[in-house]
Amino acid sequence: MERIERRKGPRTSRQGARNQRLRWNDAATGLVVPVLAIALWQWVAASGLVDRQVLPEPLDVWRKWVDYLLPLEPFAQYTDGGWLAWALSGELPLDVVASLYRVVVGFAIGAGLALPLGLAMGASQRVHAWMNPLVQVLRPIPPIAYIPLAMLWFGLGDPPAVFLIAIGAFFPVLMNTVAGVRQVDGIYLRAARNLGAGKLTMFLRVILPAAVPYILSGVRIGIGTAFIVVIVAEMIAVNSGLGFRISEAREYFWSDKVIAGMISIGVLGLLIDIGVNRLNNHLLRWHRGLEH
Repeated sequence: MERIERRKGPRTSRQGARNQRLRWNDAATGLVVPVLAIALWQWVAASGLVDRQVLPEPLDVWRKWVDYLLPLEPFAQYTDGGWLAWALSGELPLDVVASLYRVVVGFAIGAGLALPLGLAMGASQRVHAWMNPLVQVLRPIPPIAYIPLAMLWFGLGDPPAVFLIAIGAFFPVLMNTVAGVRQVDGIYLRAARNLGAGKLTMFLRVILPAAVPYILSGVRIGIGTAFIVVIVAEMIAVNSGLGFRISEAREYFWSDKVIAGMISIGVLGLLIDIGVNRLNNHLLRWHRGLEH
């Protein structure tokens, strides 16, 4: 047994080192296109082909992004909290927190309603027959089309934004949940029946685990949609958040701040997607054969 473990150890370490090198190579490869895009951007902005008021240089956007990030007043004049509160008192941290709050609340409402309905529609042909026509009528309507109604119903502020985000997250989670439940392999169902599983056991131990990959895919799509919707909602119905700040900068023709806000949205969306993807990989280790 000791010999087997001794042989396995170096091989495992070599495989880990190889995987680490591959990850670094992938990261380096992924930087090529962004670096080329920034170089092209710098050349266009510096060549005078476009007015710098319309397309500022990358360094100008970087300076504006730093100003957007830093606190608005010196620490000596800050009286609302300690050092950490002061460090996070800049416009960008406050806008990120405001946008993420709306995304989390709206997504929790939308996904919380979609998940049980999707499970019921997938598991019961009768529920599916009742609900599917209404779902298919409402699903193609983009969340942005609900903005007038949201403002009429909820006014301005967080409620209309949360409502729009909930709608944006609802249908991806719903449709993927229905598809996951309805596409469970019949072999698993027949095997469970032959072993004497009841309906509740069948649902909890067979159908639901088999549908988890579809549900998590819907969650990932729903979070992406919610993040898009919150930016649009903040441009119209809210006076805080990343979308509001971009709209404000547009009114004053601060193109450097508009681009800085857009880059902030892209980075934040990338971090959220990476986090959700890693969570999916962790939860689906059994499905992808990654237990060991």
